Amino acid sequence: MTSPVDPVEGAGPVEEPVPAPRRRSWAIDTSPLQNPHYRRLFWGIAATMLGQQMTLVAVPYQVYALTGSSLLVGVTSVVALVPLVVFGLLGGAIADAMDRRRLMLVTATGSAVTSALLAVQALLPGGGNLWLLWVLTAAVSGFSAVNQPTRSAVIPAIVGPAGVPAANALSMTVRQVGVIVGPLLAGVLIGLGDLFLAYAVDAAGFVVALLLLRGLPSLPPGSAETGPLRLGAAVRGVGQGFVFLRTQPVLLMTFVVDIIAMVFAWPQAVFPELTETRFADSPNALGWLFAGISIGALGMGLTSGWVSRVDRQGAVVMAAIAVWGVAIIGFGLAPSLWLAVLCLAVAGAGDMVSAVLRSSMLQLAAPEEMRGRMQGVFIVVVAGGPRLGDLRAGALASAAGVSVAMVSGGIATVLAMVLVALAVPSFWLFRASRSAQPTTGAQPEAGSGGTRPGSPAPESGEDRPGPTPS
Repeated sequence: MTSPVDPVEGAGPVEEPVPAPRRRSWAIDTSPLQNPHYRRLFWGIAATMLGQQMTLVAVPYQVYALTGSSLLVGVTSVVALVPLVVFGLLGGAIADAMDRRRLMLVTATGSAVTSALLAVQALLPGGGNLWLLWVLTAAVSGFSAVNQPTRSAVIPAIVGPAGVPAANALSMTVRQVGVIVGPLLAGVLIGLGDLFLAYAVDAAGFVVALLLLRGLPSLPPGSAETGPLRLGAAVRGVGQGFVFLRTQPVLLMTFVVDIIAMVFAWPQAVFPELTETRFADSPNALGWLFAGISIGALGMGLTSGWVSRVDRQGAVVMAAIAVWGVAIIGFGLAPSLWLAVLCLAVAGAGDMVSAVLRSSMLQLAAPEEMRGRMQGVFIVVVAGGPRLGDLRAGALASAAGVSVAMVSGGIATVLAMVLVALAVPSFWLFRASRSAQPTTGAQPEAGSGGTRPGSPAPESGEDRPGPTPS
């Protein structure tokens, strides 16, 4: 058989490529960890997640201890949400305008300092100061809002397009470990009266992440021009990101389907009522309900080897969200705690699949110079969707009961996925093999997940992100 001819190198024969063996294991794909740069990013996430989750428990506890008011605990959530939305959008634009390694170092340093100040204020007379606590909570949220989209935006440049789904599955799985273990550890420390240590663990985690990030190579934002950071340019960048998103139906739908799932079927607002009514005789019902979704997400993460082989990513995302909707219907009707937690775990598993694939679609289908802004929008959707879902579920549960709130939301989610498939066929037909954009910057190490494909073929009808919630 005649060897293929290379038209560039003097029309000489070239060696035929040997296709890499495809993994068939259901176990989580750990191949991105062979890349030393991704290992630094991964262990940085692992180091910070435990402390971040401990802080998420410690802050509302301290607010209630200082004020005795559940309303002010709710206000604290808004205090954290506002900078998350503002800096999530600005942070994505900033990540598309400066070296992303430098930006991660700056935000990790800011988070470490702010978490250390949280620990110090816990030692103040009277157990702390509410206004200082709010200022520091807003600062932590702002630094996180810039850091998270930046970390997501650099993954394709580090592991290569083929390694993106597996890298996302690894990152999201280690986050779920933190979501489960962090609150449990925080509860133990708070029970021992050591609020200072709960915050100090968070600060120490960011110091570890900072040391790891220093070993990364320069990660410039593709073809975007870098220069001095200007607020006006960042604001204009946010606007450009939304203009771009409006012309990309597939990327837009990665946000829309998640908003649908969270607004119609996010169940957390009804947990306290169920604890006091339907599951009043079950020990630690509140703890099990809050852990249910994360337990399912962690289980799916550990068996997510198949996710990195998915080509029809849009179709699988919609199927996973439909599973979420059906599971929430079951949760709303569950007569016993164990069945309710099982339904939540199934919902969490579906949410994990959706989150991994939607994030991968955003990272691969968005151009390199837009990835930071797309990830910034992703963070805002992740933060805002569940809060709107809490409002809907709480209001409807108060008016018509928990079962009506959850069952109606689950049905609406499933029907919405059918409508999306009919209205936006380009999302349903989206294939990862046709979408990967060429990446620039740090080249993937050996074993990092394959080569970089060229420009994508346009999808039919075309001119995307998660703890979970996704």
